[in-house]
Amino acid sequence: MQPHHSPLFLKVIGSISAARRICRQAKSPIVLVPTMGALHRGHAALIDRARTLAGPEGTVVVSIFVNPTQFGPKEDSSRYPRPFAADRKLCLAHGADLVFHPDAPEMYPVGFSTFVEETSLSTRLCGASRPGHFRGVCTVVLKLFQIVQPQIAVFGLKDLQQCAVIRRMVRDLDLPIRIVPAATVREPDGLALSSRNQYLTPEERLQAPILRATLLAARDAWRAGEKNAARLRQAIVKKIGRAPLARIDYVEVADGTSLQPVQQTDGNTVIALAVFFGKTRLIDNIQLR
Repeated sequence: MQPHHSPLFLKVIGSISAARRICRQAKSPIVLVPTMGALHRGHAALIDRARTLAGPEGTVVVSIFVNPTQFGPKEDSSRYPRPFAADRKLCLAHGADLVFHPDAPEMYPVGFSTFVEETSLSTRLCGASRPGHFRGVCTVVLKLFQIVQPQIAVFGLKDLQQCAVIRRMVRDLDLPIRIVPAATVREPDGLALSSRNQYLTPEERLQAPILRATLLAARDAWRAGEKNAARLRQAIVKKIGRAPLARIDYVEVADGTSLQPVQQTDGNTVIALAVFFGKTRLIDNIQLR
């Protein structure tokens, strides 16, 4: 399971003032794992990483908050699963010290009107198909950083763009926080773990591993000498087209730093995609190296 210590009990805090007070008194380093709950093995790996980074004496804080401001106009945040008892159990088992679990009115009081917007990295990929999403992400993450005051925060690389946007926000706003990306955790058939996977029908679930398979095939082709971005992209689109239930949102071959599209690829190139199976939108990515 997790390294280092396992607390005998887990503090669960709902108010900002209490979380602020407890975190001010907590032992450093404080490592934050921001989540929306519905935790699975992927989140467990993030908490394990946080525990390692905090060491036996530091403090691991997991935030569980379904953030309404990051859902798009056609997305319903009330449908998002909220199995808090199971989430709390997972946090305890993996060595978290504190769970910050506010409700929406606590984070967004009546009349809330201030938002944080990153205007370069967030415009393409998921930002293009989910308007306002990254504005909501940046706003809530900055609020969490202000409340918890961590020295380190851990984010999963499954959402490569989110990692890049948060890193840019931290750099641009001079936040004294180290952002640590953690590798994507997968099912045995390659499907990236996601809270959304539970919405897949059995037929959709059978076809969903094609996302990882096509990304691996593209990397193999790149390693074998295919450096043209358009041809790599076209091969992915064609292969995903063989899954009758898949509907592509985007497939992008981009620079790993700027997330801008490239024509010729190198070791800093990433391929990112988002594909619908029914109403369920799955994302994945791979770095060409």
